[in-house]
Order: sequence, then structure tokens, then C-alpha cells
Amino acid sequence: MPYVRVNHVTIDFPIYQGGSRSLKKALLAHSTSGNIAKDAFDRINVRALQDIAFGLDDGDRVALLGRNGAGKTTLLKVLAGIYQPTFGYVVCSGQVTALIGAGVGLDVDATGYDNIILRGMYMNIHPREMEGAVDDIAEFTELGSYLDMPVRTYSSGMMVRLAFGIATCMKPEILLMDEWLGAGDAPFLAKAHKRMEDFVGGSRIMVLASHSMDLLQQWCNRGIFLHQGRVMAQGDIADAIAAYQRAVDAGELV
Repeated sequence: MPYVRVNHVTIDFPIYQGGSRSLKKALLAHSTSGNIAKDAFDRINVRALQDIAFGLDDGDRVALLGRNGAGKTTLLKVLAGIYQPTFGYVVCSGQVTALIGAGVGLDVDATGYDNIILRGMYMNIHPREMEGAVDDIAEFTELGSYLDMPVRTYSSGMMVRLAFGIATCMKPEILLMDEWLGAGDAPFLAKAHKRMEDFVGGSRIMVLASHSMDLLQQWCNRGIFLHQGRVMAQGDIADAIAAYQRAVDAGELV
């Protein structure tokens, strides 16, 4: 059975170019959140996540709530293995599939076809198995001859199509998503949403970050409310959304 364990994870990002004394003083003077501080090497650090702890098991569909800068995407990237925690650790059992940004995981100098194979290898899928999915991905993405061209020649919408088509070609175990698909024309979006419904329905665990409360209520059974890199509330999706809405109404999310 797939599972995820997040054990008191903290992420610090040092600002290496913040060496001037005037910049340090300005950053520290204007930090009211406690997320900006100096470390032992006199570097300015931004604490993106602080002491995050939770567990996910088979069947969990988890919403990440919070305003921009709350730490939602950073947490997804920690779960995906893109960022390593400064403190704490994450244990994942099961294949992780991440839809985080249009170009994440794509080699922009390789062709679309090559990226299908390369991305499959990254997901621990044998090239022969990915070759069997090429026709399906090509038909879905509608990229045609562009699949023979380097990805750096693609528009952002074309990158979304390719990344989305690759990521959804296999049934996921642990699915990480940053917002919902939002690029392309109306016919493509309709086809993509149908594919996404089938894809999400086949996942064992899902973590979805979104600002759409309707979307989160539709797809999630649990919620984690983040603010300034900290967990403010977690539990049933209705309770998490209610806690977030109370904080918004009270003007606490500044």
C-alpha cells in the first residue's frame, strides 16, 4: 500500500546575494513573520516551511490551502523530491507522479518524443513501456510534427500539453498537483479534464494545491491550511476550508 510520511520538515533558502549590510538590515527590519533571519554564517535565510508533519495513506485526497507564498508549491516539491529538507525528512512508499509547472522535468534541448522516454525513465518506467504509450500521448497532445522538435521551441501551452500527456499516460500511485490544468483552447481543455478525471480517479493518494475551494471540495477529503510556511489547521476538508475562511475574514493572513 502506498503511503507518505512527512516528519517535522523545515526548508530554509539562503539568500547568497544578500551580503551587503544595508540589504540585511532592510530585510530583517521589514520581516514581521519570523521567516527571515540570519544563520551561523551570517547569511540571510528565508524559512519557506517550518516543522511540517503529517501522514497520508491509501485513499487520501489532500487539499493544500493558503494564499500565495504560504508554502504550498514548496511542500509539493519536497514531496516530489525536488527539494531536500533542511531539517526533518519525508518517506514515500509508491511511485510519485508530479504535475508541478509546465516545464518541470522536461529537457528543453531534447525533442518531445525524447522527453516522453526520458520522463518515463525518471518515473522508473522502462523505455519499452513508454514507447508503447507514445501513440496515446501524441494523439492526446495534438502536437503533431512538433514532437520531433526541441522543447525549447514550444510555447508554454505546448509544454503543458506535453508534460500533462506524459504524466497522465500511466496510472499514478501518489499524485502531486499544483493547481489544475489551465492552458489550451476550449476543445483541448474539455478533453484534458476528462483525462484528468480518469487519471485522478486511478490514483491511490493525491495532494492538490489550488485556490479554488469548489475544486478542492470536489476532489479532496482532507485539507491542510498553510500560512507563512506553517500548518495552521488540518483535518477533514470542510473543517480545513472553514479554518482558512475564518482566517481570511478576520484579516489574519497578512
